[in-house]
Amino acid sequence: MRPLPPLSSATSRVLSLLSNCSSATHINQIQTQLILLNLHSNTTIASHFISACQSLGLLDLAHLHFLTQLPKPHVFICNSLIRAFSHSHTPHNQIHNHIPLSIYVHMHKSSILPNNFTFPFLLKSLADSHDFKQGQCLHTHVLKLGHLYDIYVHNSLLNVYASCGRMEFCRQVFDEMPQRDVVSWTVLIMGYRNSENDDGALISFEQMQYAGVVPSHVTMVNALAACANFGALEMGVWIHDFIRRCGWELDVILGTTLIDMYGKCGRIEEGLAVFNSMKEKNTFTWNALIKGLALAKNGKETFGWFKRMEQEGIRVDEVTLVSVLNACSHSGLVDIGGQIFRSLSDGKYGFLPGVKHYAFMIDLLARSGYLEDALKCLREMPYEPTKAIWGSLLAGGKTHGNLELSEFAARKLVELEPGSSAYYVLLSNIYAEMGRWNDVEKVRGMMKQR
Repeated sequence: MRPLPPLSSATSRVLSLLSNCSSATHINQIQTQLILLNLHSNTTIASHFISACQSLGLLDLAHLHFLTQLPKPHVFICNSLIRAFSHSHTPHNQIHNHIPLSIYVHMHKSSILPNNFTFPFLLKSLADSHDFKQGQCLHTHVLKLGHLYDIYVHNSLLNVYASCGRMEFCRQVFDEMPQRDVVSWTVLIMGYRNSENDDGALISFEQMQYAGVVPSHVTMVNALAACANFGALEMGVWIHDFIRRCGWELDVILGTTLIDMYGKCGRIEEGLAVFNSMKEKNTFTWNALIKGLALAKNGKETFGWFKRMEQEGIRVDEVTLVSVLNACSHSGLVDIGGQIFRSLSDGKYGFLPGVKHYAFMIDLLARSGYLEDALKCLREMPYEPTKAIWGSLLAGGKTHGNLELSEFAARKLVELEPGSSAYYVLLSNIYAEMGRWNDVEKVRGMMKQR
């Protein structure tokens, strides 16, 4: 191997300045040196300059500098810019998000031939911005330029289609791949899960096992999430056994996903065992446990763990309180639920009740027969009542013999969804119970008109 040529003193000095650069003023001074010494085309300096700009949030300056100072920048410089912008992707800055593509367009116009390092970062930026049409265009370029046999480019294409929810294209690209690795399978599974096709995600995960590809932590997290949503307990238990056999430590993400899976599949004791075995936990971990307990309709135990969460100084968020109020509602814990809701309304947790908190509080009061209090809570609510809220009042009215309230709630449900026959039937049945046969006929007439 031939030794690298020694760096010139000017190059060494500029690289030293870049390694110690700490402000926009320093960057501007170094930029001046690049112009005076004509060092723009030096790829080593360009790479360090772009990195320095990225760390200071000045990527626009690097972009402008190289594309104005160099009529035909080296492909390495273009790739470095594309990579930097793709890693500093900001969801709300649409102009910033389109810069990697604009650099690629500049390369095309300047006859700078992209290589296999150009496309993965460029495709990542399109995946982040869910740009399906441009993803298809780049797919065509990849084919024409012969980079489709590069697995990194292929995986990046999969990611674009998966992030856009276009799983038919994702699956087609996947099936055409000459070779696949753990990333390929994980992107496919993640794409199905994000598209709410948990069945597709689990089938793909099984196919991955048959292909003999060892899953990663990310694969397992997505497969477990699909198990949770699909109720596939057997598969979830198999994954847990696999994790134990491999000796993987249950980090926050993996452990939390396991607890969530066990909670949603009705195996809260196993979820508790996972929780107790974890060294590190965060708000999401506690929420998964509390939500699982709430789904098991164990109100007092849910409240006990909630108090413990507070005592240990874990931040309580909106999701925590929705789960606790849900548990109180199913267990009839009016006093505890009321106390939590008042604390929430008084700003104890740093945020005010959302529509879901009101929904569960109204449900708790209506189930327990406190119908006037439920109506009062509804009137004080700063949100439009949802179907769930009117449904709670309707059920509470029927259970506790207040047919007028049930009629009122059923009418509101008809107004919310005039195309749903179920609500007309409910209203008709309520009128029949009240002996209001003329109103029964009117409702049937309304159904026929609809």
